[in-house]
Amino acid sequence: MQLLLMGPPGAGKGTQAAELVKKFNIPHISTGDMFRAAVKEGTELGKQAKAVMDAGGLVPDEITIGIVKERLAKADCKKGFILDGFPRTVEQADALSKILDELGMKLTRVLNIHVPFEDLIERAVGRRICKSCGATYHIKFNPTQKDGVCDDCGGELYQRKDDNEETMKNRLSAYENSTKPLIDYYKKADLYTEIDGRQPIDKVTEDLVSVLSSVN
Repeated sequence: MQLLLMGPPGAGKGTQAAELVKKFNIPHISTGDMFRAAVKEGTELGKQAKAVMDAGGLVPDEITIGIVKERLAKADCKKGFILDGFPRTVEQADALSKILDELGMKLTRVLNIHVPFEDLIERAVGRRICKSCGATYHIKFNPTQKDGVCDDCGGELYQRKDDNEETMKNRLSAYENSTKPLIDYYKKADLYTEIDGRQPIDKVTEDLVSVLSSVN
């Protein structure tokens, strides 16, 4: 089962990917993880990516695509994978299709966890994180028993600098501009399914599993 998981920042992709990993026993592969692994392993592409990142640049497509191919060719992907963060453009989607062809694979499904932008802004602005243990809360949806104090360890809660309305609007606008062509691309390929990410976490998981059970 070869899956592409999409969704805007704050939609809960990481949470849902973890549930799908447990359910289907396939690896969750994010762009960041791939880059870090390639750099750590010292592959030729990893060295090239590190040089670009160290200089503060964006890793070019040819290096990114090469790293994706290296990762998907590994043994743990033979049963399938959950790809997260790649592709980001139609050109990268074409490249992914070629990679999968060469590896004798094809995408099973493209799953997009959809949450309206106003909901995502509310989620971000109200998020609070424990300085000590990293536990995450929300002033409205998951408040602590005592204001500003972690329920788990008693640590002090803080708000990340980028958890503000202006930053989130900018991030979401950039996401929408880059992602809409991809959504259209995968709709045309009859691979696209949208899941309502406003539901409780376990209901979102249930919907994802239901979709995958019907195509697997």
